[in-house]
Amino acid sequence: MKRVLTLSLSLAALLLASCSKVPAGNVGVKFQMYGDDKGSLQELPPGRYWVGWGYEMYTFPTFTQTYTFTRSASEGRPVDESISFQTAQGLTVNADVGITYHIDPTKVTLIFQKYRKGIDEITDVYLRNMVRDALVKETASLDIESVYGKGKANLIETVQRDVSNEVAPVGIVIEKVYWIGELRLPENVVQSINAKIQATQMAEQRQNEVAQAQAEAQKVEAEAQGQAQARITIAEAEAKAIALKGDALRQNPNVVQMSAIEKWDGRLPTYSGGALPFLHLNAPDASK
Repeated sequence: MKRVLTLSLSLAALLLASCSKVPAGNVGVKFQMYGDDKGSLQELPPGRYWVGWGYEMYTFPTFTQTYTFTRSASEGRPVDESISFQTAQGLTVNADVGITYHIDPTKVTLIFQKYRKGIDEITDVYLRNMVRDALVKETASLDIESVYGKGKANLIETVQRDVSNEVAPVGIVIEKVYWIGELRLPENVVQSINAKIQATQMAEQRQNEVAQAQAEAQKVEAEAQGQAQARITIAEAEAKAIALKGDALRQNPNVVQMSAIEKWDGRLPTYSGGALPFLHLNAPDASK
């Protein structure tokens, strides 16, 4: 009886060990390794399945995956997975690169047929190589300033597009390829680039200062011209007024007397003998 129980438990343990689980959010691929149907594939939804001898089970997560290819042993695999490439001048650049992607659940079988590997091997080997190859191709015609400076963002966007175009037909959807931290260059190259950037910034600052000084000078000149024009206008108006008065005097001598009367304050001068100024009284006509 004890032998039967032991045999039953052993058989149950063997059966359990021969079962594989496809977790939620994954699609399984059961691959036959031997027999008449060697190489046949069976796509399986989440659940627990009997695999049996001569079969292998691969699971492919269909949710977003993120992986980093870095020099650090605490990220990704405990080896240096950073990526190196060269610029048009032959300068070597080393970088940590991240990738975010997901698997199209309708193309899992196609992915396995293409790579014959699980998701970890596809990421560690194939996707890393694609990112590296794209960087090598794109930077072969770029100088170091384009890689390290303003062109850095454009470069990684181009790499993302290249990798995405390569794997999209088989069902791997690249969401993002991105830099992690700063690019690593030889120290003397970094110093040279920084010095060039600083010189450019100083030149731009000088240009801005010159432009500002010119603008202020033009403003002062414009104000002076405006004031001069205003004085000219006033002088012309005064000259015109004087000319008009001269014309009026020539045409009517009484204008002077009328102007004096208009300006008189009503007080009589002491030296006039009490006579009203500007008034000439005619003597009465004796004949009347």
